[in-house]
Amino acid sequence: MENKKYILAISCKDVLGIIAAISGHFIKYNAFIIESSQYSDPRSNNFFIRIVFESPTTASTSIADNFHTVADKFQMEWTLQDLYYKPKVLLMASKASHCLVDILHKARCDSLDIEISGVVSNHRDLEHIAKWYEVPFHHIPITKENKQEQEEHLIKLIEDLGVEYVILARYMQILSPEFCNRYIGRVINIHHSFLPSFKGSKPYHQAFDRGVKIIGATSHYITDELDEGPIIEQEIIHVTHNHTPEKLIELGCDIEASVLSKTVKLQSEKRIFINGSKTVVFKR
Repeated sequence: MENKKYILAISCKDVLGIIAAISGHFIKYNAFIIESSQYSDPRSNNFFIRIVFESPTTASTSIADNFHTVADKFQMEWTLQDLYYKPKVLLMASKASHCLVDILHKARCDSLDIEISGVVSNHRDLEHIAKWYEVPFHHIPITKENKQEQEEHLIKLIEDLGVEYVILARYMQILSPEFCNRYIGRVINIHHSFLPSFKGSKPYHQAFDRGVKIIGATSHYITDELDEGPIIEQEIIHVTHNHTPEKLIELGCDIEASVLSKTVKLQSEKRIFINGSKTVVFKR
């Protein structure tokens, strides 16, 4: 009998008996645990666990259909997906191409397990890149006068395409609080700075003015507070007094692309859990 592999991701309050209940459920349906990562936060008393398991195809449906008996008992938030499932992702960018190209390339090479539903931009500069990768391009120009109308257009596009995650690959527009709250935990941004330092639109210039010796990039979930969402991934490189703001920007592009693609991979593999204003990330 063929076995299939799945990812079970769970978060709940930490109480006695959670692991025993999950294990008992798996035993009942002949499921075998391949990989398991867990964390209990003593401050929030929140519990997080990610399990990769395999089970006979006849049992897998039963596990999913009947897991609510365990989940309800412990008031769990949980998802169960095929290990090889590719979530639908919408990429958004303005004019800078480095983050966008990196994700498009890695998705084409199958090093990112995602299905790219389209590219959205408020400019046409990146249209030729989307066409080269044979990905639908959606031009949604933004002005002060049409911002609300165009955001409604964006929401309709997300819903019509069945998009699960929106990736802001250097999308240089501020999304409304209503949009941010509608898609909590589903929109990831790359900020060209090592947050919480140097927020806003020109962090490299701020870094230069302060004479910092490291620069970095930060991926985070967006919230209705600009650049304040739960941080997911960060990287840095060392710089010197010789580096101009333009050189800092040049050096920062590689870090930005690297951090964002790593984050997309973590998200697609259900390795990220929101824990209040922070995240729990189970890495390989």
